[in-house]
Amino acid sequence: MFKLVGAVAAVLVLNLASAAQAGAQGQSVVERFQLEEAPTPVSERAEWRKPKRILIVGASDLVDQLRSVAPDVEFVYAANAIEAQAKAKGADAVIGACAPHILEAGPSIRWVQVFSAGVEHCVAIPAIRERDVLVTNMQRIMGPVIAEHVTAMMLGLARGLDAYIPAQRERAWRREAAVDRMTVVEGKTMLVVGLGGIGTEIAKRGHALGMRVIATRASGRRGPEFVSYVGLPDELIKLTREADVVVNATPLTPETTGVFDAEFFAAMKQSAFFINIGRGKSVVTSALVDALAQKRIAGAGLDVTDPEPLPSDHPLWSLPNVIITPHVAAVSDVDPGARTEVVKENVRRYVRGERMLSVVDLGKGY
Repeated sequence: MFKLVGAVAAVLVLNLASAAQAGAQGQSVVERFQLEEAPTPVSERAEWRKPKRILIVGASDLVDQLRSVAPDVEFVYAANAIEAQAKAKGADAVIGACAPHILEAGPSIRWVQVFSAGVEHCVAIPAIRERDVLVTNMQRIMGPVIAEHVTAMMLGLARGLDAYIPAQRERAWRREAAVDRMTVVEGKTMLVVGLGGIGTEIAKRGHALGMRVIATRASGRRGPEFVSYVGLPDELIKLTREADVVVNATPLTPETTGVFDAEFFAAMKQSAFFINIGRGKSVVTSALVDALAQKRIAGAGLDVTDPEPLPSDHPLWSLPNVIITPHVAAVSDVDPGARTEVVKENVRRYVRGERMLSVVDLGKGY
């Protein structure tokens, strides 16, 4: 009898220790990536129940790792969204994909975890709102990497690398290619449009380079100390007139669609650069092309475009002072590890009904 009680006590202590360790690791993830926790536990949602089956799409490396944090859950792997549709029946959650046909095939799905920060395609699916599906994303995880991409584009334009790299390929010593427009960023003003997780990382790097940083933010005027002024979205044009570099870091919503239009580009300084790592549809492309072609702005760095992919005959390819990358600003050698840690922690929390990380506000769209 005493041996049995002792064995039960030992198991209880072991479980408590494991739970404490998991909780500490989870808090470490929150602090390291500065993630936001939901204000209430997921167990308070009307549709929540402890999951029995979770579908993982396109990330086979996650299967064993997730089993380690939720051994009582069946994890089903699908290589792509088409295969996921066939395996969605009976799933309580899906990780790695958000598509109408998957949700239709899986009527019991109540949580979707995506691997990107942008969720405009996901929140636009009617079933997401109709079923009040919980959506979590990778907000803040991509921030440092994307901010480095912005910095590279800004410095590349400022130092004329967009002209000198093609000359290098031709083995041509062309000092005149950009020498008349080379500038420095120190002492200049950067406007970050959308001071969220990604925007804050961009602002931090601009400040570190000696720039004055101003920003707009839809959620209010709060900002870190290295941002000298935080305005509301209706101040965009006024603040644009002050900026030497304008960076779009906004998610795509009805309010941000087409916000960078002819009026915006007319307000930019002729010496200013426009950098877009948000979404292509936030820009009226014809207005951007006109501004560049007529030299009303000094240049542009574009990781996203509208349309996307950009057709080979599109005028943006041939305009001077333009750097284009194919929607790769979030790609790096550290992304998979960070993604895995966040997904593991969210699975652990969802199974236990705790407060989730990086919950998307369906009303705002991000």
